[in-house]
Amino acid sequence: MVFSKHDSKLSLDVLLDMNESQYFDRKSASIKVQKLAEAIVGFANADGGLLAIGIENGKALGILSQGNIKVNDFIQCGFEKCFPSVNYKFERINIVKENGKEDEILLLHIEPSVDKVHKTEADNVFLRVGDETKKLSFEQRIDIEYDKGNRLYEELIAESCTMENLDVNVFHKYKEKLKFKGDFEELLLARGFLKLIDSELKVTIAGALMFAKYPTMFVPSAKLRFYKYDGIKAEVGTNINISKQKVFEAPIPTLIEEAKEFIDTQLREFMTLDKNTGKFTTIPEYPPFAWQEGLINAITHRAYNVHGDDIKVFMFDDRLEIHSPGKLPNLVSVENIKFTRYSRNPKIARALTDFEWVRELNEGVKRIFQDMEQFFLDPPLYEETPTSVVLTLKNNIVMRRRRREERISSLINRSWKYLTEDEKTALEIAYEKDKLKTKQLAQALEKSQSYALKVLRSLEDKGLIRHVASSNFDPNQHYVLNSDEESRNED
Repeated sequence: MVFSKHDSKLSLDVLLDMNESQYFDRKSASIKVQKLAEAIVGFANADGGLLAIGIENGKALGILSQGNIKVNDFIQCGFEKCFPSVNYKFERINIVKENGKEDEILLLHIEPSVDKVHKTEADNVFLRVGDETKKLSFEQRIDIEYDKGNRLYEELIAESCTMENLDVNVFHKYKEKLKFKGDFEELLLARGFLKLIDSELKVTIAGALMFAKYPTMFVPSAKLRFYKYDGIKAEVGTNINISKQKVFEAPIPTLIEEAKEFIDTQLREFMTLDKNTGKFTTIPEYPPFAWQEGLINAITHRAYNVHGDDIKVFMFDDRLEIHSPGKLPNLVSVENIKFTRYSRNPKIARALTDFEWVRELNEGVKRIFQDMEQFFLDPPLYEETPTSVVLTLKNNIVMRRRRREERISSLINRSWKYLTEDEKTALEIAYEKDKLKTKQLAQALEKSQSYALKVLRSLEDKGLIRHVASSNFDPNQHYVLNSDEESRNED
């Protein structure tokens, strides 16, 4: 038996265990109708969501104890206590409580509002942000009223897009994620990717972006372009320094998968030395979550109504830049982006949350900051230009070199400043490459091999490196840091 006719993945256990989030909240049946109105308004003004009434402290206590009048007030709350009225569906679900008695819980499936700002009887405006319902200030109310107009685009009909243009493979993945057993059309209608107009099914812009085999047929700017440069700036003309470029065009879930997989192949790895163990380890150029979340956010929240510009990813030697067309919603700024959420494309954002691409509770941006800090990298930099939002992640090659000095210095327990520049170079190579050969150092210093050998022997005399060879004629003989236990064990 289906638990919910509007969401097939729901069950009582799911409702009890699921974390409250951008899209879900639980309420006790003892809640006052005025407080319920605040929650409904908050969801409607944000991305929509589900309210489950009759659950408290991890237990399904039901709603029937409140009497028919109050239960009816709950059901009518979005129509009678919210202005203008909120669009939602309700379900009364039969349950059996822990004591064996039958009861009901009430589910309110709330649609996001497109072009209206909803308020309560007390003339207060609320917004769902993460797992909280926040009251907006007067200035924030003005901002959200302005931002609402930008939501109209994903609701528009994608002219000439039909069901035959949609990708069945992406449908199947979506159905599997939602554990949906019905028809494709039923699911897409329920999620707002189709509209029934004059008894005919029409695909919306959001539907075309999410599911069309070739979304650029209907939204020409729905592309992602990748450019990799040699150096730290983009050259032009005869000095152009693009070493790799690629264009991605696909329904959004496929676009994300393909872009992530490709960009991952272009990233470098750095050697780092664990000063606690004295062993070398490899770390990625950027925290994987940071650049992937930045990419997904650009795809999810870009202004698709801005034509003539695509999402762009620029990879330089020292940084990664992700450019998303359109400015931030007025409610969001570069200063509050860690803590404020407002989706320009709520239907796309909700579907990508179902695909488990988009993070809830605004945790995504906060974790980008956290992961960059844990990698000892500069904080991510968000900038707003007249035409786009830019996220810059720095790999801090210069700072990594300084940290190598600091870590090598602590490991060799000597004063780094008393070493010659050539000795420092030798130690850096030995540290970065695990091992160092005489010829390798000679090439790095642009000196003779006999000179390089003198540098290596000087370091060996100081006890900073050691010579590894099976004999004087061993072709694989090399030097390693004395603290490199890993190389020592391998030998």
